[in-house]
Amino acid sequence: MSKRKETARVISQEKLADEIYSMWIKTGIASDAVPGQFLSVYTKDKTRLLPRPISICEADDKDGGRLRIVYRIAGAGTKEFSKYKTGDEVDILGPLGNGFPIKNEKAILVGGGIGIPPMLELAKRLKGEKTIVLGYRNKDTFLDKEFLSYGNVVIATDDGSLGTKGNVIDAIKENKVDGGVIYACGPTPMLRGVKKFAEENSIEAYISLEERMACGVGACLGCVCKSTDTDDHSKVKNKRICADGPVFNATEVEL
Repeated sequence: MSKRKETARVISQEKLADEIYSMWIKTGIASDAVPGQFLSVYTKDKTRLLPRPISICEADDKDGGRLRIVYRIAGAGTKEFSKYKTGDEVDILGPLGNGFPIKNEKAILVGGGIGIPPMLELAKRLKGEKTIVLGYRNKDTFLDKEFLSYGNVVIATDDGSLGTKGNVIDAIKENKVDGGVIYACGPTPMLRGVKKFAEENSIEAYISLEERMACGVGACLGCVCKSTDTDDHSKVKNKRICADGPVFNATEVEL
């Protein structure tokens, strides 16, 4: 799969929750995209040189290709994206990253916050039995109803307003969720909990790291994480999340 830069066109956009937006774009990149990969999305403001990395939520390669990105407004760039309308052009680079490996085992999918969107395409492509565990701050959820078509959905909220009160690990334990492989994307504290849970229960786990990325192609070393082995590029014990990841076997990285 080769990454390429394209000028895509906005098909539709809608607000899903507070500060959370969903955008469908028409692009041939959809034919190469796999679950867990991301796009670099460029703003129209030429004073902002760096693109914004956004995970691919869904990919459909029919009729010339469509991709869906679901993102949170986190600054001026994503604020600009939220104003785009049907027909607007948007420059993108992708698909970037390695994506999740598809395993033929009973799966546990874990998404927290803005780490939830990339789990949707994965849920669609995994054919076996699966439980999807989603973590939110409160009952202002997004995408949870869409996951219902692909597996059993378990929800955790920080304030207990919906589902299990607590984090995703609390929800897994309360609902006695089990499986042979775990896939997870979300903030580092959540991934740290997933890694520990996987180790304690001898379950293979793949985690997608969320970090601020700059170049998106592995050149700047701006998004490194600690690893258990030596990186061929930097010759030290780290991994470049944008180029070596963002998905890693949980045993490869230190959190």
